[in-house]
Amino acid sequence: MYIRRTTTKSRRTGEPYYTYRLVESVRSEGRVRQRTLLNLGRHFDVPREQWPGLARRIEQLVGGQGDMMAVDLEPQWEEAAQRYGALVVRARARLDEGGSPRAGDYQSVDVDSMELVRPRSVGVEHVALEALRQVGLDTQLEQLGFNGPQRAAAIGTIIARMTAPGSELFTHGWLGNHSGLGELIDYDFAALNLMQLYRVSDQLLKHKDALESFLYTRERTLFDFDQVITLYDLTNTYFEGAGCGNANAALGKSKEKRSDCPLVILALVLDGSGFPKRSEVFAGNVSEAGTLARMVDALADKGAGPTPTVVLDAGIATEENIAWLVENHYRYLVVSRKRHREFDESEAVVVKEDGASRVRAQRVANPDTAEVELYCHSSQREKKDQGIQELFSKRFETALEKLAGGLHNKGTVK
Repeated sequence: MYIRRTTTKSRRTGEPYYTYRLVESVRSEGRVRQRTLLNLGRHFDVPREQWPGLARRIEQLVGGQGDMMAVDLEPQWEEAAQRYGALVVRARARLDEGGSPRAGDYQSVDVDSMELVRPRSVGVEHVALEALRQVGLDTQLEQLGFNGPQRAAAIGTIIARMTAPGSELFTHGWLGNHSGLGELIDYDFAALNLMQLYRVSDQLLKHKDALESFLYTRERTLFDFDQVITLYDLTNTYFEGAGCGNANAALGKSKEKRSDCPLVILALVLDGSGFPKRSEVFAGNVSEAGTLARMVDALADKGAGPTPTVVLDAGIATEENIAWLVENHYRYLVVSRKRHREFDESEAVVVKEDGASRVRAQRVANPDTAEVELYCHSSQREKKDQGIQELFSKRFETALEKLAGGLHNKGTVK
């Protein structure tokens, strides 16, 4: 085996560039000819002085040879030799000596002589890939203009988020060094450039609305459910740096107590079955309550079944938002923002009782607004609130005693 460099001209610009191939010499019909074992691409970065050692090491791995003959290959290129060797083995397994597709071939193997090289996980990737194909996401990516390598990178990114969530840098290492997804879709992720992964993430973000709409439509078809409940909530996250490259990065109130850092707000709409309907990224200084109309109204599917019930938490359930829901004929379920609750123990009924734990509820109908209020009382929650209040009172009294005791001492707070 040896590595051959070939000069090729670009069809688009006419400029020459180099491509690299792993080649072996074979004797056929009394003549010696060269056969390409593996196309190494145009971004092959192994130094030329390492080519002979790399080719011999690959030949050792492919032929199952021992280490009796030392190979002059620097240690940092051993991983490349392992990867190229595995690709050659996989390519040979599909073709016979004449280069035609191989028929079924069964051999006996001495399991005690087997050596584990480049172990990969494949189980969870296989399940995720089949789910992706069942909803038709691979076909949808092709229709959105993703070419072959871009589809492979996009599928790798999506499945990595499902199975091993992390940054693009982590995903790049996981796909190339730990996952067997490449073998399932016939793509070499070890040759995937990190910048390609960043670009395909930007491409997925560009088509976010189309992908979300397609997936939700497919999920409704597969699981045959109606849009009866819409759940809407937000959170935010912060940037460690200045976030100058992100137009949405702005100072706001951080839920992680990092209001000193620029934030972005992440919004998600789910249906009652837990399937995402839409997501959005807002500027970090946008009022959470002010995002409701934009998110929910964009999802309105008027004339296609009953109007869904919108479920909100207290942070979004402002008077303005409730008025907007009433005006647009949405039913809603919200956490009340009232300071004074009107719980009447005599009107409440027990809805759950388990030993010392009891939950009671009171239904109050308001004929003026057609709203129904449900007041709930939990004996366990009451004990918890009492404990918090007692602890606060104790700490407050301790602080007062400390101040009082220091009135006649030097060097103390007055």
